[in-house]
Amino acid sequence: MQKVQFKIKGKRTVDLVATDNENLLDAARRAGVMIDSPCNGNATCGKCKVKIVSGQVKTTETRHISEEEAAAGIVLSCNSNIIGDIEVEVPDLASSFVNEMQITDLSKNENDNIKHVRKKLIKNGMTNASRLWSEVIQLPLPNLEDNIGDEDRLKRYFKQNLGYNDIVMSLNVMRKIPDAFREKEFLIEVVYLKRRDVAEILDIKPANENKSVLYGIALDIGTTSVSACLVDMNTNEIVTKASMGNAQVKYGADVINRIVYSQKSGGLENLRRAIVDESINMLIEKLVKATNIAKEDIYEVCAAGNTTMNHLLLGINPDYLRREPFIPVINDIPEMKCLELGININPEGKIYLAPSVASYVGGDITAGVFAVPIWIREGFSMLVDLGTNGEIVFGNKEFLMTCACSAGPAFEGGEISCGTRAVPGAIEQIYINDSDLRPFYNTIGHQSPIGICGSGIIDLICEMKRTGIIDGRGRIDRTLDHPRIRFDEYNIGQYILYSKELDNGSRDVYITEIDISSFIKAKGAVFSAIYTLMESLEMPIDVLDDIYVAGGIGTNLVIKNAIALGMLPDIPVEKYHYIGNSSMQGCYLALTLTEGKDKIREISKNMTYMELSVYPSYMDEFISACFIPHTNLKLFPSVEY
Repeated sequence: MQKVQFKIKGKRTVDLVATDNENLLDAARRAGVMIDSPCNGNATCGKCKVKIVSGQVKTTETRHISEEEAAAGIVLSCNSNIIGDIEVEVPDLASSFVNEMQITDLSKNENDNIKHVRKKLIKNGMTNASRLWSEVIQLPLPNLEDNIGDEDRLKRYFKQNLGYNDIVMSLNVMRKIPDAFREKEFLIEVVYLKRRDVAEILDIKPANENKSVLYGIALDIGTTSVSACLVDMNTNEIVTKASMGNAQVKYGADVINRIVYSQKSGGLENLRRAIVDESINMLIEKLVKATNIAKEDIYEVCAAGNTTMNHLLLGINPDYLRREPFIPVINDIPEMKCLELGININPEGKIYLAPSVASYVGGDITAGVFAVPIWIREGFSMLVDLGTNGEIVFGNKEFLMTCACSAGPAFEGGEISCGTRAVPGAIEQIYINDSDLRPFYNTIGHQSPIGICGSGIIDLICEMKRTGIIDGRGRIDRTLDHPRIRFDEYNIGQYILYSKELDNGSRDVYITEIDISSFIKAKGAVFSAIYTLMESLEMPIDVLDDIYVAGGIGTNLVIKNAIALGMLPDIPVEKYHYIGNSSMQGCYLALTLTEGKDKIREISKNMTYMELSVYPSYMDEFISACFIPHTNLKLFPSVEY
């Protein structure tokens, strides 16, 4: 047995007793120490670097660790085994991104979209009210002539005065009845859900002068991030919001790596606890602290996540999602108590999970379509959700077609040498000067650069192509003699944005030809998915009236650059609309419109899914799209080469 001490830089120290030859990354996970590992320990991303302060580990050489880093004690934790007592320094970024990540939540642009769509949906017949309601009721006092039971007395009131045929309640609510009824002589407040002609009682308490303020939560469970907003269900106003990284990321950046991890002993439960205890419940704590309300006043959660996230949240084995023929265990999940999942709101509070369509088109997309909304429009529109996966929905009020592509983590900084998620210090906007190839950039929080996030990667590669640093294959021009261009011992080219030598920086931030190749594959997957979906319907790209772009990548996404790289179709920029977190918006609308949840379910049933992996021409289209902007330049007439 070996003693391991993890020193999380600037935060805390964690001690652990490890077994002989135990993998260092596995030991960190067992100790609850966050180490960024997008590739789930496959030694391909190079992000799980730690410093061995004292002692030794058994490690092997890797291209991700330079000679200088190795001399300083830097190792890949996934590539190192514990052979003695050690002290390990874990970078602050690896542990802090969960709470510091900049995530799209309901910004002004998104709030404007919500208001516009909400008015449109109400005009189309939806009820401007939630299902959650409360009534202050004065029940007649029992006597020898009116001696029916308390529950019958309440049921009679609901039938005679409120028009419900029946009421239902749990045993826990029933236990509150005798004392709540008699504390103020049968003057009570009842919190309930309207279910057509049945009222589901969630709470019974002695009445106060004013009705209680009831709250709901709209929750977006993303692969990389989790976002929530607290909604006053009496007024439908958003009270506050909070976001953080999905704590499951320590088990892999994408759903495939997490599915693989779930098959390890205890893996599924670790993933479930990471999303419930370390993500959702922590967000709820943030919301209640910000508003000084009680968790018991939150009665509803409307959540949306991709199909894998739903399975992991429920603790259902997701392994068959990744195996042909790619079958989910469940798509349409019944509403249930949050208590069953360990989510900390009122014990009787309910959670609704937006239904999925297929293994790789989940509830985040059905909720997003509800918020666009493509499904009530005459013209043809498209929703493109950009994240770890790329999902596309095309259609109008007559039909909806959808598909998904594996974009990988490149759009969010994963498996990019100096890629990072959207944390303070991440480069998010870039311009390269034509004359001297000098880069100019903005970082999140205006801090010193620590890496490049998704929107910055798009800007950077576009600028490198525009200024001639790279060609259409992403290869750096070997004839350029410039201090910001260098080649390693394997002749792999790099462009340096920020460095110790040139900028007196604390670290080097650069992009390599391998990184660019990874991005080209990711953007190629998105465009080829769009093209194949349209081609399958024999529809030209220019039939599109509007394209709605959603997802965290869009915070500072420059559409013109995305088109120039061949990631998005070459149609007029004014037809594009960045709407941000469409999943969150759909959840909010479902909370505050009586028929919202039923409509999302109806949308999911009406969507036709196309599995790209078995579509005959998809791979050919993908290969053609792995070029900047594309091998078929006729598809990008407005782009200057």
